[in-house]
Amino acid sequence: MPAVRKIIHIDMDAFYASAELYRRPDLRGSPVVVAWDGVRSVICAASYEARRFGLHSAMSVAAAKRLCPNAVYIPPDFAYYRAISQQVHQIFARYTDKIEPLSLDEAYLDLTDYSGSLPYARDIARAIRADIFAETGLTASAGIAPNKFLAKIASDWRKPNGQFVIAPEQILTFLADLPVSKIPGVGKITAQKMHRMGWKTAGDLAKTERAVLVHHFGVWGHRLYDLVRGEDNREVKSQRIRQQISNEITLPYDEPLHSIGRHLPELAAAVAKQMQHKQMTAACVTLKLKSSDFHIHTRSQTFSAPLGDAPSLLAAGQQLLQRQPESSAAYRLIGLGVSHLLPHNVQLPLW
Repeated sequence: MPAVRKIIHIDMDAFYASAELYRRPDLRGSPVVVAWDGVRSVICAASYEARRFGLHSAMSVAAAKRLCPNAVYIPPDFAYYRAISQQVHQIFARYTDKIEPLSLDEAYLDLTDYSGSLPYARDIARAIRADIFAETGLTASAGIAPNKFLAKIASDWRKPNGQFVIAPEQILTFLADLPVSKIPGVGKITAQKMHRMGWKTAGDLAKTERAVLVHHFGVWGHRLYDLVRGEDNREVKSQRIRQQISNEITLPYDEPLHSIGRHLPELAAAVAKQMQHKQMTAACVTLKLKSSDFHIHTRSQTFSAPLGDAPSLLAAGQQLLQRQPESSAAYRLIGLGVSHLLPHNVQLPLW
């Protein structure tokens, strides 16, 4: 029989907000929000004190201020967060080389072949969390399970600063009462649809034929059929390739096409900085505009030589902006992104 996999999902607790509180201990106990304080800004992260007022990531700052007028707003410092994330990933590497980062604040680890002195995956997770706290001052939560699907759910079970194990023999019992809203990929609208169909838990869905789920949810119904039975064979991919790097600005006021280009130098510099950090170049540049009526317009160009610095990205962005037809439309967002990424020293073929 193949060995039962030991997958750990590590999730930092309110990462951006906790990182800010670490260097601003005077704000501990206060509702802290990481966001630009603008008319159209959205929350990047909220401390647990702020969450008690109903604040959460992706909520508009305007709505947050109505719910919690006394919240403290701190602009995000992504260079600082990336530095902490690198520390955390160095800790992961002490225990395994099978690490799949999902973002700055979470990752999957495969400990199936772990050969250290700790006997159980729960002990390894506890040691990792202790190392993170000792070296960064921040807490993390962990989920331990035989696959990625269950590990991710488990990491949210004892937040903050906790961990939860779903052993192989516990899977079906655990899923029987799991609310459908806890299944990754099931949003508010999908959960409401499931409730109308009489499906309140993963256990309810597990009693449903595959064809019925596919009928209601399309191709995703096949995956849903497997997940509610605790089946997920995805590997922890330690060499995840980032497919795109981008940056965008939501404007405080709508701007016409002829003036919105003034934001391109800032966007080009931000994207170039990320590319340099990743030691990547790119062959394709994309300009994104969102009009005041929320229509999204994109223009892309693939180049014969890879681009990697701010001036070349700026020139490409300006070219793409010139291709946008003149109109009376006003725009609320502008973004610049790159794709077809290559390692820094790789050249595109001439033919």
